[in-house]
Amino acid sequence: MKTPLLQMNDEQWEALCDGCGLCCFRKFITGRGKKQKVHFTRIACDLLDLKTCRCSDYENRFKKQKECSRLTKNNVGKCDWLPETCAYRRLYYKQPLPDWHPLVTGNAESVKKNGIQIANAVHESDVGDREWEEFEVE
Repeated sequence: MKTPLLQMNDEQWEALCDGCGLCCFRKFITGRGKKQKVHFTRIACDLLDLKTCRCSDYENRFKKQKECSRLTKNNVGKCDWLPETCAYRRLYYKQPLPDWHPLVTGNAESVKKNGIQIANAVHESDVGDREWEEFEVE
């Protein structure tokens, strides 16, 4: 990708999403300051289609899910919770796209083929009162 993030048009920006769905999984934070740690879980937003790892109502996601984060060119650098594989994060830090990224391979299935998506995902509504720690992924 040769275009800098701040110069991308909407189509280029949206194409950066690799479809892993990792940003749509719930996270919890422990510690404070330098000891703060973000823990990823296999608990997905109820709008995430677990088979395609795409939002089932992308256009209305912010209305339906208060926790949905609006990732923009101006705030991507503050989103430390994004996985290290995230194209938005990688380009912000001037790193190349991963070899498996669909923009590199030309294949939308390359994310799934390379095991980037979270296995055994569950929807938040199916978790009930159980502790999120039970669903933490390494």
